[in-house]
Amino acid sequence: MAYKIAVVGPIPHDTIITHKGETIIKYGCVTHPTIALSRLLEGLGEVIPISQVNKRDVSEITELFKPYSNINTNGILSDANQGTTIELKFLDQNNRQEKQLSNMKPISPEDVKPFLDVDAFVFVPITDFEVELDTLKFIKENSDAKVIFDAHGPTTYVTNQGKRLRKYWKDKDDWLPYIDVLKMNLEESICSWVDEDYSTGELYDENRTDHLNDFAKATLNKGVEYLYVTLDSRGCAIFFKENNDLKQEFIKSVAVSNVVDTTGCGDSFAGGLSYGFTLHNDYVKAAHYANALGAMRTQGKGFDVFKNLEDTNKIISSNYSSTLL
Repeated sequence: MAYKIAVVGPIPHDTIITHKGETIIKYGCVTHPTIALSRLLEGLGEVIPISQVNKRDVSEITELFKPYSNINTNGILSDANQGTTIELKFLDQNNRQEKQLSNMKPISPEDVKPFLDVDAFVFVPITDFEVELDTLKFIKENSDAKVIFDAHGPTTYVTNQGKRLRKYWKDKDDWLPYIDVLKMNLEESICSWVDEDYSTGELYDENRTDHLNDFAKATLNKGVEYLYVTLDSRGCAIFFKENNDLKQEFIKSVAVSNVVDTTGCGDSFAGGLSYGFTLHNDYVKAAHYANALGAMRTQGKGFDVFKNLEDTNKIISSNYSSTLL
């Protein structure tokens, strides 16, 4: 069987200043899980990035994916000539300031229509307007694909000055029935549950977790099958229902000794979830692959950090004392 996974969202032209003061210029977001998945699916299937980009970026993006024979670039769309440009400045390993210089055309039902036969759609929006709700509805009505959705998008907005700020996900109840697996970090979980103004101050507090059970219960009651909340270097918490009771499991992270660049870790994590669910249909194995890809992403500036399936399974086995076939 040839597996197919679509990765949906922006391919921004990123200028990144790391927490060590280094400047990196590259294409981000969708590229991270796309290339990570292409390595895992070598000889097993294909990855389809779906994005609206600027015409001037098409050739470079196509060239970026060219070394990976199982990446299908038919979903790279430039008819609107409307892509994303972003500047990122990391204050420390986990926190950053963001400025958006141009905005992509939102992903519509027509954009995903040619790819409804995929096994999974991985949505990795980084701003609240990049994916239309009608697109998720269209997929649910016309495809058997599992929908994995990153909450970074709906908890982030762009001001008229291009400043990227956090926001409360006010209309989440409209979206949740069309999402199978919801992924977010701790900060985004707060923005999804507590109705506050997040534009004025520092939000992140690694100890602020008392809301998670209530939030998870409400989320799962709306139809989401699994909620993953990443806890930075600690790992991730998984929430699901069993016999109508809320269950939670914690999966430790894949340890790394030196962090070079954390840009794209969340996107890579989402890609790992899609691999675990598509090939194993197992929420714990999905977390293992997600943590592994997120850890790999931190290890360098380029895409050579991602490994093939054999080497990835070795990392997982050494960290979780399990064998993945």
